[in-house]
Amino acid sequence: MNSHAASFPPFSRILHVVQSGVDDKGSHEAPYRSISAAAQVAQPGDTIRVHEGIYRERIDPPRGGRSDSERITYEAAPGENVEIRGSEVVSGWERQPDGIWRVEISHQLFGEYNPFAELIRGDWFLNMGRPHHTAAVYINGQVLHESAMLDGLQGNFWYAEVASEFTTVWVNVPKRDINEQTVEVNVRPTLFYPSQTGIHYITVQGFVMRHAATQWAPPTAEQVGLIGTNWSKGWVIKENTISHSRCVGVSLGKYGDAFDNTSANSAEGYDGTIERALERGWNREIVGSHIVHRNVISHCEQAGIIGSLGAIFCEITDNVIHDIHVHRLFDGAEQAAIKLHAPIDTLIAGNHIFRATRGIWMDWMAQGTRITRNLCHDNIEQDLFMEMNHGPFVVDHNIFLSEMSLWSISNGGAYVHNLFGGRLIRFAEHGRATPWQEAHSTLLAGAELVRTGDDRFANNLFVRSSAITAAKGRIEEIWSEGMNADQNLDPYENFLTHNVLLPFVPELQEEDDGFHLEMGASSPAWPVCPEVTTDSLGLTTLAQLPYQHVDGSPLVFSEDYGGNARTAENCVAGPWVASENTSRMKVFENRQGSVKSEKIMVV
Repeated sequence: MNSHAASFPPFSRILHVVQSGVDDKGSHEAPYRSISAAAQVAQPGDTIRVHEGIYRERIDPPRGGRSDSERITYEAAPGENVEIRGSEVVSGWERQPDGIWRVEISHQLFGEYNPFAELIRGDWFLNMGRPHHTAAVYINGQVLHESAMLDGLQGNFWYAEVASEFTTVWVNVPKRDINEQTVEVNVRPTLFYPSQTGIHYITVQGFVMRHAATQWAPPTAEQVGLIGTNWSKGWVIKENTISHSRCVGVSLGKYGDAFDNTSANSAEGYDGTIERALERGWNREIVGSHIVHRNVISHCEQAGIIGSLGAIFCEITDNVIHDIHVHRLFDGAEQAAIKLHAPIDTLIAGNHIFRATRGIWMDWMAQGTRITRNLCHDNIEQDLFMEMNHGPFVVDHNIFLSEMSLWSISNGGAYVHNLFGGRLIRFAEHGRATPWQEAHSTLLAGAELVRTGDDRFANNLFVRSSAITAAKGRIEEIWSEGMNADQNLDPYENFLTHNVLLPFVPELQEEDDGFHLEMGASSPAWPVCPEVTTDSLGLTTLAQLPYQHVDGSPLVFSEDYGGNARTAENCVAGPWVASENTSRMKVFENRQGSVKSEKIMVV
C-alpha cells in the first residue's frame, strides 16, 4: 500500500499562503492570500503551505500530482491553527418577541448556490414528512436545528424563507443578545473538492475544516463531501479536524452522471451503477488507493466517511469519528461513521468510533476487506453492519461495545479475536442478488443471494450468550416476514471454534490519557487456542477464494490489539495475547481533537 510520507523531486516548490498576502505572488517573502490562488499555479511536486487564520473559501484543485512521489501537497504550517470554513459571518440581527431574532441576507453573499434554497434529496433519502435544506446556522460554533415552520419556533432552532433578492432567517436564541455572538451560516456546498474527475495524488494535511452545505450522497450518484476525491486516485487525507458537514465529511465516492438519483431505490438501480462504472474503467489504475489517516471527523448528519466504488484498495486508519447522524431529523439508508460500497482490498484499522447511528457499514462487495483493531462504542444501531457481501472479508481484533455488536446479511466473513460486547443478528436475504469479483480485482465474477452460513467465528470473546447463538446461525429477533426466532437459516455448518463466553461485563472508562477497558479478569483465565491462518479458514463457498491480507499475502495474526507479538504459546480468545496484565488495558489514547464521551457500561 501507499506510504504515509511522500518524497519530492528536487524541483519542487513551497508556495506560501498568508491572509495578508496577494494572489499573484506565492513566495515566503510575498505569499498568496488565498489557497485557491495557490492551487491554480501548483504543479506536481509542489507544496502549498498555509499559515495561521480562517480561510473562507472552496478549494477546487485544477490538477493533481503525477505519482505517489510527485504529489501536490496542501498543508497547514506546522504549529499554526489553520481553518477552512464553508460559512460566512452574518450580523445585523433584529430582535423580535419571545427570544426570536431576524435578519435579511443578500443573495450576493451566496453567489450561485444558496443553501437555504437547496433541499436535501436523493436516492434512499427519507425526509420524515418535512423539508430539509443544506443550510445551517452556527452560533459560537454550535449548530442550530432547522425548523419546518416559523410558528412556534423553538429554542436553538432556525427557519428561513427565500425571496427574489434576500433570504430571511429567524432564530430562537433565548436569554442572549445574538449580535454579541459569532453567527455563521453555510454558504459553500463543499470545502475541498475537485469539480473534475481524475485529479490524482493530492495530500491534504493538518487543517481544521468546518461548515459545508453538502448534499445527500447515495451510492448511485455523485458523492460530494466536505472534502472529497471525486473519482480520483492516490489521495492522502491526514491529521485534519473535519466537522459540521450537513451530510458527509470525507467522500471517496462515485463520480456524477446523467443517471444520478434515478435508481428508484432498487438493487437493480445499483447494478446499473456498477455496470456503467466498469464501462468507464472502474479499476485500481484510475480510482482508489487513498489513505485517510489520523483525522478527527464529527458532527455530520449522514456519514463521516463515505465511498461508493471509489473506496477500493484504500487505507482508513487511526481516525476518531463521532457524533454522526445523531440529530436524526431526517433518515435514509446511508448513515454511518464509515459507509462504503465495494471496499475491495480496503483496510479499516485502528479507528475509534462512537456516538454514531452506525459504526462501520460495509454494503455490497466487501471482498478482500479487512476490519481490524477498531474500538466502537455508544453507537445507536450497531457497531458493524455487513450487508449483502459474499466475502472473503476479515473482521479481527476489534472491540465492539454497543448494544448491538454485529448485524449481518452476508456470507464469507471471518470473525477472529474480537470482543463482542453486544448482540449479534444474522439472517438471509432472498430478495436481492449481489455480485462478487475476481480475486483482488473489480471485475465481476458472479452474483448470488445471501443464504448465510458461510461465516467463521474463531477465538472471539462474547459477553452475551445469545451472541454465540446468533453466531451459530440462529436469529434473536424477527427481522422479516416469515422468520421464526428459532429458525436455523444455515444451509451448511458454520466454522465456530474456540470462542469464550465471559463470566463478567467489561466496563469502558475514559481518563485523561485515554480510554481503558476494565475486564474483570486476565486472559490466562481461558485456554490457549489454535492460531488462525489462511489455510485454517479455507475458501469461501461462492467465490472459492482464500482469506488473505489486503495485499494478497497469507493471513497471519502476528500481533494483538495492542501490537504485542502473538505466538502459538500465548494465543487465547479475544483481542489480546495471554498476559497477567489484561484485566485493565488502555484501548485508545486521547490526542488533540478527540472529544470525551460519557462513561459506558456494556449491557
